[in-house]
Amino acid sequence: MPPVKVNVKWKGQSYEVELDTDAPASDFKGQLYSITDVEPSRQKIMIKGGILKMMGTPGELPKEPPKKTLFIEDMTDRQLAETLKLPSGLKNLGNTCYMNSTLQCLRIIPELQESLNRFPNSVTSPDLQINLTTSLRDLYKQLNRTTESYVPFTFLQALRSAFPQFDQRNANGYMQQDAEECWSQIVTSLNNANIPVYRPNDISTASESSSSSNESFVNKYMTGEFTSILKCVDAPDEPASTTESTFTKLSCFTSEKDINYMQSGILKALDENIEKDSPSLGHIANYTKNSRISRLPSYLTVGFVRFFWKNNRQIKTKITRRVQFPFDYDAYDLCTDELKQKIGPLRNHILEREKEKDSAKRKAKASLNPNEKETAESKSDKDNEVNDEIKQLIDPDLEKDIGANVSGLYELCAVLTHIGRSADSGHYIGWARKHDSTEEWVKYDDDKVSIVPQSEIQKLDGSGGSDWHIAYILLYRSKKLV
Repeated sequence: MPPVKVNVKWKGQSYEVELDTDAPASDFKGQLYSITDVEPSRQKIMIKGGILKMMGTPGELPKEPPKKTLFIEDMTDRQLAETLKLPSGLKNLGNTCYMNSTLQCLRIIPELQESLNRFPNSVTSPDLQINLTTSLRDLYKQLNRTTESYVPFTFLQALRSAFPQFDQRNANGYMQQDAEECWSQIVTSLNNANIPVYRPNDISTASESSSSSNESFVNKYMTGEFTSILKCVDAPDEPASTTESTFTKLSCFTSEKDINYMQSGILKALDENIEKDSPSLGHIANYTKNSRISRLPSYLTVGFVRFFWKNNRQIKTKITRRVQFPFDYDAYDLCTDELKQKIGPLRNHILEREKEKDSAKRKAKASLNPNEKETAESKSDKDNEVNDEIKQLIDPDLEKDIGANVSGLYELCAVLTHIGRSADSGHYIGWARKHDSTEEWVKYDDDKVSIVPQSEIQKLDGSGGSDWHIAYILLYRSKKLV
């Protein structure tokens, strides 16, 4: 029988519906559902006076979600930062990227912030470098309390008051400055301010904290020591002399053609030829100066010598040569024989364990046997525990030296880069390893903060030329002994 059209009355209204008598009743009820929103199970159809009538009420309409879905492109900067767990950025106050990138790289040192929090001075001190230190303390506190971009105006004022070179202007406003100089002046100010040494498990208050001049945070955690041997080239019979000195940054030469790796650039800087007065000859003579490290700090700064002064143009011209740097750095070859003996046993043990761990991971990844994977994972967990064997390999003298690196092994934790052709132009950016992550980094482009994979950091070695970000300062931290 062909379909027929029928009228169905519901709630005072008439609806024309096509009825197929050969189809099941559920099809007819489905049509009514599409018109009235009354579910088939709630429909009751009757014929009264030759008219089809339906009884029934629609089910409860879906409620609007209490919290609307918010897409990333619709988020504010604050919402984006909270969702992605991004740290806060710093507003550029007119060519201040050199300062912002420096502050973000130093911010990754938790011991520095702990020590600053114990620094009792206020910003009203007549000592400008103490004012700079207290401004840094307050700045880091503010950054840790917000996810929004912060305006570092107070710190910038303190920096320009303490070091007027950062207050230079031209017809276009404030001039671009050298981030390396900014880094050095901030570290020097922290050292001169003599902020307390961070001591784990120390519960003393800021007013109780004190430290002698040789026990400031910078001296203990960021300062290394050199032993240098000077030999006179012009008078071979003249006895060699030994000197001791300190450093807060290792230089890495980049200009010579045979320097393709950071290690060779550092060694080139440690072995130099100088001129000085010769006591045996009575005049200026040529000397070789060979320096080796006798103390390694917990935080090792490496500065790439990327700029040289060009007299004809009166600017610092950039050296764009590619120099590769490692994520895991072994400073053993830079040390004196005495320090090598102290760090050697622990260093060798850690390196051997890392090889075994990597081998187990590769084997587990390639294996289809779940038992082998489980064994490798349990071994990995076991390797992450501090054990008595490692403690026994730490040299007693180094263990007492708060802030010293006891193994000679480091991991990269921050990179400050420059893009452009001279130090007085271009743009600086800070890159810091994301907390509790081995594969992600945080990119600080002033107030624009984003997460990038570690592969992006590998591209900062100069392979992109001056038209791409090039590593200028590296910050390494001691590898954890767990």
